[in-house]
Amino acid sequence: MIALAAMGVQRLSYGYFKSEELAKAEGRLSLYRTSVSAELERFSHLTHVLARDSYVIATATGGDTVTLNLRLEDFADRAGLDAIYLMDGDGLTIAASNHAAPTSFLGQNYAFRPYFQDAREGRQGRFYAIGATTGLPGYFIADAVRDRGGNVQGVIAIKIAFADLEDSWRRSGEQVILANGDGVVLLASDPAWRYRVLRPLDAEQRAAIVAARQFSKQPLAPLDWVDRGGSKATIGGEERLHLTTAVAPHDWELHYFTADDRAVALSWLVTAAIALLAGIALFVFQYQRTQRIGRALRRSEEEEAQLRQANERLEREIEVRRTAERRLQRTQSELERASRLAALGQLSASVTHELGQPIAAMRNHLAAAEIGAGSTSPLTEKIGDLVERMEGITRQLKFFARSDRDPFDAVDLRDALHAAAALVEPNLTAAGATLHVEAPDDPVFVHGSRLRIEQVFTNLLRNAVDAVEDVDVPTVRVTMGTDDGDVWIEISDNGHGLGAATLADLQEPFVTTRESGRGMGLGLAISASIIKDHEGTMSARNAESGGAVFRVTFPARDGEEDGQ
Repeated sequence: MIALAAMGVQRLSYGYFKSEELAKAEGRLSLYRTSVSAELERFSHLTHVLARDSYVIATATGGDTVTLNLRLEDFADRAGLDAIYLMDGDGLTIAASNHAAPTSFLGQNYAFRPYFQDAREGRQGRFYAIGATTGLPGYFIADAVRDRGGNVQGVIAIKIAFADLEDSWRRSGEQVILANGDGVVLLASDPAWRYRVLRPLDAEQRAAIVAARQFSKQPLAPLDWVDRGGSKATIGGEERLHLTTAVAPHDWELHYFTADDRAVALSWLVTAAIALLAGIALFVFQYQRTQRIGRALRRSEEEEAQLRQANERLEREIEVRRTAERRLQRTQSELERASRLAALGQLSASVTHELGQPIAAMRNHLAAAEIGAGSTSPLTEKIGDLVERMEGITRQLKFFARSDRDPFDAVDLRDALHAAAALVEPNLTAAGATLHVEAPDDPVFVHGSRLRIEQVFTNLLRNAVDAVEDVDVPTVRVTMGTDDGDVWIEISDNGHGLGAATLADLQEPFVTTRESGRGMGLGLAISASIIKDHEGTMSARNAESGGAVFRVTFPARDGEEDGQ
C-alpha cells in the first residue's frame, strides 16, 4: 500500500516537473526557430534587388560578362555569400562571383533545379540542396531578370551556407534537427544525422529528389529514432523529451530533443520529502500513544528511559526534516533562477527577431542605393555604420539566445583595455577615482573577439569604480603582463573588497552586491562565459591592503599567426 502511494506521488510530481522542462524546452525551440528563420530571410531581398541592377540586365540581354563577374565577386565577398550567379533563359550560367575558382559555376547548366524553374515562371525560387558543382550544401534563392519590356531574359541566384548555424548547434551540446517536407534531415547538431530520413520515402518522392539532384550520392537511410508521442521520442537509443515546430516559409520542421533527468530527480526528491513527512507524522502519533501508556503505568524507570530514547529519535528526525527542507529551498531557488534566465532568453530572442528583418532590409536598401548610384556616398556610409552598430547590439542580445560567437582574430589586449577605459571614463570622473595602468610597450596578442573582450574589461572596471565610491582616495589599478605562454591582466581597487562572497557566488546570474536599482547581477556571469569561450580563466581575491583583485588569464597568441 505504501509502495503504491509512493509511486502515485512520484508520477504526479514527475508530471509537474516534466511540464516545467517542456516549458523551458519550448523557449529553447523558439530561439532555434527564430535563428533559422532569420537565416532564411536574411538575404531574401537581395535577388530582387540584383534582378533590377543595370549591369545584370545588360549581361542577361547579351552584354559583356567580365565587369559583372568582378561586380558579383565583390558583392559575394561583402555579403559573406557562397556564390552569386546569373543564368540565361535556358539555365546556362553566364556570370558568377566564383568565376576564377576551380569549381566555378560558369558554363554549368542548372535548369534542372526547382529554384530556376520557379524563378523562370515569375516566382521567387527557394531550394536547399547539395551543390551539383561543388558538392557543398546550401540554400538557394533566385529571381527572374527581365528586360525593359518585362520579358524574362535570365535568372539571378545566390547560394547561402548554413555551416556556421549548424556549428553553433553542435557547440551548444543540445540535440536539434531541421528536416524538410519529405522528412530528410537538412541540418543537425550531430553530423551523423544529416541526410537521414525521419520516415520512409515513397517512389514519387525519391524520383523528385533524383530529378532535382537534391542529395547527390546520399543513400538517405532511415534515422535511428522513434516518435513515441506525448512529447517523447527515442533517438540514438536514448529516450528524450521531444518538441517540434514548423519553419516558414517552407514546410520544414524543427525538432528539439532534451533529457528529462532533472524532472526524474526532482520527482523522486519530492517523493522522499513526502515520505519523510509521513514518517514524522507516524512517529508523532506513536510518541503520543507512548505518552498515554506511560501516564497509565505511572511512568516506570524503564518507560522513562524509553521516552528519552524517543526524544532523541525525534530530534534526529527533525534534523533530517530540516535538511530536506533546505534541499527543497535550494531546488526552488534553482528553478526560479532558471525561469528568469529562460524569460531573459525569450526576451532577447523576441528583440533580435523583431530587429533582425528591419536591419536586413536596411542593409539591402543600402546595397540597392549604392548599386543604383554606382558608388557609395557619405550619407550611405554613415547609415551603413549605424546599421553595423545596430547589428552589434543584436549580436550581444543573441548571447542569451544562442551559443554561437563572433569570428575570432588577433586582438591586442592593450587596445581593448584602452577602449574599455574610455567607456568608463565618465564613471571614474563621477566617482573622483584615479585609474593607474601598467601595460607592456609591445603588443599583447590573444585570439578572440575584441568587442567581447572589451565587454569583460568594461564590466570589471565598472565594478571596481562602484567599489571605491565611498573611499577617501578612490584608486583603481590595472596591471598587464605575460607568464609561461599566458597573458594576464589584474584589475584591483581599494574599496570594500569581496567580503564573505566567493567568485562562484558573484558569477551566479542575478547575484549582485549593489543596492536595488543599480544592476541586474549579470555582468560577472556574462564576463565569465566570455572568458570561458576564449579558453581563459578568471579568479578573485581580497587584497591584503584592502579592496578586491580580479585576475583574468588568456592563452597568448602570435599576432602574425592569427593573421595568416
